[in-house]
Amino acid sequence: MLLKKTVGLFAKGATNTKPRKQLLAGVLVACAFGGIAMRFAWATMGSGVTAVVLTGVPVLLDELNVKSEGEDYHVSLKTKGFTDAHFVLYTIVPGGHTGWHSHPGICLVTVKSGQATEYHGDDPLTPHDYPAGTGFAEEAGQVHLVRNEGNANLELVVLHLVPFGAPRRIDEPAP
Repeated sequence: MLLKKTVGLFAKGATNTKPRKQLLAGVLVACAFGGIAMRFAWATMGSGVTAVVLTGVPVLLDELNVKSEGEDYHVSLKTKGFTDAHFVLYTIVPGGHTGWHSHPGICLVTVKSGQATEYHGDDPLTPHDYPAGTGFAEEAGQVHLVRNEGNANLELVVLHLVPFGAPRRIDEPAP
């Protein structure tokens, strides 16, 4: 019915454009909200996870261009624009998981205790195990899930580097 009215308003010969523009704007807004609602409906929420932001709020970093070089070692970090740095302690109970998600920036993950099992969205059946004292990096946009498949709590200390004002996490549908 709405589609018929919309088509009728845009048919040749319609003279008053204000109702047509208002209806079109309403339809576009409804579609946008519908798309957002569908994304959340398909998202997989975590279970058994608590997060404590160690700094209380994000730390604002200006542009960076730093490096460290040695004979057998090299690291560099370069950013453009402001960056929010979140230092977060995640605790995941046995059997708990983060749900499928991605990040708008990079994350450096260290396993403080327990063993993290990470699954990637492009290969969701292959586990990647990280015991205490190891770590891994997550690239921006990489869909993944971290699960605690052990018998003790899993503790992760994560540095999230995301664009200024961006969220730390983006819920994603299961692959």
